[in-house]
Amino acid sequence: MSSPKSLLIRRARIILPNGELIVGDVLTRDRQIIKVAPEISTATPTTEIDADGLTLLPGVIDPQVHFREPGLEHKEDLFTASCACAKGGVTSFLEMPNTRPLTITQQALDDKLQRAQSKCLVNYGFFIGATPENLPDLLNAKPTPGIKIFMGSMHGHLLVDADAALEAIFAKGDRLIAVHAEDQARINQRRQEFAGIHDPAVHSQIQDNQAALLATKLALRLSEKYQRRLHILHMSTAEEADLLRHYKPSWVTAEVTPQHLLLNTSAYEKIGTLAQMNPPLRSPHDNEVLWQALRDGVIDFIATDHAPHTLEEKALEYPNSPSGMPGVETSLPLMLTAAMQGRCSVAQVVNWMSTAVASSYGIPNKGAIAPGYDADLVLVDLQTYHQVKREELLTKCGWSPFEGWNLTGWAHTTIVGGEIVYDKGKLNTDVRGQAINFL
Repeated sequence: MSSPKSLLIRRARIILPNGELIVGDVLTRDRQIIKVAPEISTATPTTEIDADGLTLLPGVIDPQVHFREPGLEHKEDLFTASCACAKGGVTSFLEMPNTRPLTITQQALDDKLQRAQSKCLVNYGFFIGATPENLPDLLNAKPTPGIKIFMGSMHGHLLVDADAALEAIFAKGDRLIAVHAEDQARINQRRQEFAGIHDPAVHSQIQDNQAALLATKLALRLSEKYQRRLHILHMSTAEEADLLRHYKPSWVTAEVTPQHLLLNTSAYEKIGTLAQMNPPLRSPHDNEVLWQALRDGVIDFIATDHAPHTLEEKALEYPNSPSGMPGVETSLPLMLTAAMQGRCSVAQVVNWMSTAVASSYGIPNKGAIAPGYDADLVLVDLQTYHQVKREELLTKCGWSPFEGWNLTGWAHTTIVGGEIVYDKGKLNTDVRGQAINFL
């Protein structure tokens, strides 16, 4: 695989920005899409891809991942994670601050950006993490998509659960605030009530729907008080979806993960602690309400919350087993399989996984197939089904909660900045993404 300055994709089924599907060609040059048309001819030396029978989508922008570098590279690192992204059709990611050291200063943010510049096959951005004491950094650090607040579910120095500390962050500045909304006081109380139980299924009872709802209500109240841009991360409950359905200011957005749409508490019996995550898996009723909220636009887009741990760590007895699961390799085929099953359309998947993410985070020139947009693209095969196999995964942790699921829409070719980074099972590890700009 070469690194061409010009790339011509021929005979693809193209999803246009208005959701329309056409069969045609796309020409890219110097990292940008130059032309989209039924047929394109060019005299310039150009690398061509015959995409006959394949569907061309904007590359996925995954707005919530935990890639573990620096400090926890035994679970994942920026190189292995970006390889997994390329295989999954994810061309850009926004990464969370709970690394070691924490991303709570400009210096730590700069360190991550430097690491990513040398290691990442796809585009990247990094959140700044809130603590009770780092308000100046939250106001001034850049470039960043926003401030991440852990309102609960414990996270060491990143835990911000006191009302006064939360109020201070919401009151100053205008940067987007993204919240992990779980009420820590309720979780602590429930943890005592269920102490001594080692069945991982109890995790969903300890961090119950009420814990999520209480925190989301508080975040909405503070957002309303200060007219502050708010994003609710990995919404997991019917109660939260119903709350937003009846009260959702224009400056509030929300996301949901594929696992909260497709897995529920029955997964504990099948895969044990591999189903353990924060916020936890919920009931089949929650699945259905979240699906409806997503289709109706109450929930705006999809993120994976890719949070890998080793199988050895996951094998620890609950509650010593860590919460989190990988997701960047499977999110697009999971959602496209759902589309093939009639739960949504392919155009909706494009909006939820690309267009709406770029719009919500102010990412210019990404999330659509149109002239002037960045040439971050993925060709998928919607005709062929293939099982999720542990031995084929590129994430360093080497497992998936969806192992054995038969999915379609796997990435055939992934393109970052007009360069082929993944093609028919092979990576081009010479490609490097770029730091994302935020308007």
